[in-house]
Amino acid sequence: MNMDHSTPAAAAATANATADRQIGDVILDVQNISLSFGGVKALTDISFNVREHEIRAIIGPNGAGKSSMLNCINGVYHPQQGTITFRGEQFRDMNSRQVAEMGVARTFQNLALFKGMSVLDNIMSGRNLRIKSNLFLQALRIGPALREEIAHREHVERIIDFLEIQAYRKTPVGQLPYGLQKRVDLGRALAMEPQVLLLDEPMAGMNVEEKQDMCRFIIDVNEEFGTTVVLIEHDMGVVMDISDRVVVLDYGKKIGDGSPEEVRNNEDVIRAYLGTSH
Repeated sequence: MNMDHSTPAAAAATANATADRQIGDVILDVQNISLSFGGVKALTDISFNVREHEIRAIIGPNGAGKSSMLNCINGVYHPQQGTITFRGEQFRDMNSRQVAEMGVARTFQNLALFKGMSVLDNIMSGRNLRIKSNLFLQALRIGPALREEIAHREHVERIIDFLEIQAYRKTPVGQLPYGLQKRVDLGRALAMEPQVLLLDEPMAGMNVEEKQDMCRFIIDVNEEFGTTVVLIEHDMGVVMDISDRVVVLDYGKKIGDGSPEEVRNNEDVIRAYLGTSH
């Protein structure tokens, strides 16, 4: 994998993700995280932070521990050591729903959409955390429950417009091309109105045109919504073009952390990707 190669998809999407944005203070702080499964170490003493409004990339070869790190952040895994702090509050054995309620949403490398449901209903499912009416009132669709449902649907329609998938709003997701399904997955996460959005390989399996679109949407989410983005991605052109800072994992250990330029010239990173320091 060439650390210096910039893909047309990323270049077409943006020249630099840091332009015209104000990066804030640390919103998410990961300190000394270690995670093991049986006797196998997935993560060893990993520390890094994420600043508000930035796009923070996590990269590394296959098996480096990137998805395990996201799973720790969003409550799927509970690390044996270390702390994760979000806006000054430590995660203590929180499950995924509790983490989502705090303001952290996640997309997955392998799509977990409801294939038989429409685009609209899939994205609507992301509003579940925001629904306050009880199930009885929701079923009857009367009074406050009806007004709440209308408000949620209006919010979802705005997301559908934003992602430019109006033509597919009533189409079962399973009938859509892969690139559009990934867009729906992003929409469902956005429906939660997250402060931090975790993206697990959002461009995996996409062609150049689909990558261009996804790059543009990620940048727009970051700039227009002010959403902080933490992203795992294998396309180095994309990572180097749209990220503010990059943390590099290899075999569950951190080997690099800094600006795209610093990471691109890091000898340990070059060695991990290319097997050589030249």
